[in-house]
Amino acid sequence: MSAVEDRLSELGLTVPEVVPPVAAYVPVVRDGNLVFTSGQLPMVDGRLAATGKVGAEVDEVTAKELAATCALNAIAAVKSEIGDLDKVVRVVKVVGFVASDPIFTGQPGVINGASELLVKAFGDKGVHARSAVGVAALPLDAPVEVEVVVSVEG
Repeated sequence: MSAVEDRLSELGLTVPEVVPPVAAYVPVVRDGNLVFTSGQLPMVDGRLAATGKVGAEVDEVTAKELAATCALNAIAAVKSEIGDLDKVVRVVKVVGFVASDPIFTGQPGVINGASELLVKAFGDKGVHARSAVGVAALPLDAPVEVEVVVSVEG
């Protein structure tokens, strides 16, 4: 088990199986030392953990937890490509999408769920650039979606 997985275990988390794509794409692509995940939804055991708009059907605290689930799914996608999560040199960029009620403006707080989990998992290597974007809708009526770019060894 990697040091990253040990830190996740201390949080009571395990790296799940890679979530199968819901359309015509692959979950992860490596190009040289960069690994790009596709947008990850808050899937748990093959099902969305919640649906709806943040600020309406989904509260901000729950949405933040769902963003962490998305990040954990992104970690799983990265692991499927590189095998050992300790090969991650740094998390480079996170883009988070929040399906938002029109008056909801707390997207950065929601995506903090993903960012905070990545820092807990990867330590200083998990500090990253980020965008948090409010959108009208996401696939399958998911409240959040997160994509991650990491740099890896050789």
